[in-house]
Amino acid sequence: MRLLTIKKENGYELGVKLPEGILNVTECLKKYPTDYVPGTMEEVIGGGGKALTELNRFITELTNEVKVEFTKDEERVEFGPCVPNPGKIIGIGLNYQAVLEESNGKKPVFPHLFNKFSDSVVGHKGVVTIPANSNEVDYEAELAIVIGKRARLVSEEEALDYVLGYCNTNDISARDFQYSTTSWIPGKCCDNFCPIGPYIVTKDEVPDPNNLALRGYVNGELRQDHNTSDMIFNCRAIISGISKYFTLKPGDVILTGTSGGIILTYPEDKRVWLKEGDILEVEMGNLGRLVNIVKKEVL
Repeated sequence: MRLLTIKKENGYELGVKLPEGILNVTECLKKYPTDYVPGTMEEVIGGGGKALTELNRFITELTNEVKVEFTKDEERVEFGPCVPNPGKIIGIGLNYQAVLEESNGKKPVFPHLFNKFSDSVVGHKGVVTIPANSNEVDYEAELAIVIGKRARLVSEEEALDYVLGYCNTNDISARDFQYSTTSWIPGKCCDNFCPIGPYIVTKDEVPDPNNLALRGYVNGELRQDHNTSDMIFNCRAIISGISKYFTLKPGDVILTGTSGGIILTYPEDKRVWLKEGDILEVEMGNLGRLVNIVKKEVL
């Protein structure tokens, strides 16, 4: 199932991508209410497997006439972040062999962790904002894991059982902020620095998250072309490893790291940082294509 949020004036509504287009589940439930079907993304995430089962059954039982009434062409839908209110956003740094080779870095013994804040999320076709006082903003095409149930001290063998689904993300980074202190957080947590979407694709439709082709584009130019199989710590190891230190909860999002082709790994005289008007795209496997436009902050 491909889940998404639809941006409205009064907030976000739940959508599901169907062959016919985007079904607005929230609006459909207003006319055909039931007690057991989730009507928001928060209810889907918090409801676990049962919520997904009931949602799928509800959609399957809808008549074609009802589907037509509440379905729009995707181009007419304004997307919100596919996880609109994440609990924790946990980033993994230095997690691809290729980026270590480009930067002459050392292989870490444990995933390098940092965090982003929940107000950094932005949806498909949303704006990535370059801070007014930053001049070195970079892109990082990545796979994101969306946690579906509480995970604490879980084994690698069981780790993927705690996943709701997967999505595209772009770990936008202000390098001049990131390396101005001993912490990466200042360069990672700026407003609109975590585009995510367009959909959460549930784990049953992603048989192997550790073997997904992942590409990142700037203005139509392919900049990153890699596969999640090149991760130093794969999805199982990441979830298990993090759960040794703190509890993962439904709605937490893990950004699994990026590979080569980022601006930071270019020779200094060839680094052209992101600027107003740039178009960023991330595509991966069957997760769709995440598109965002870059704007400069105006104070």
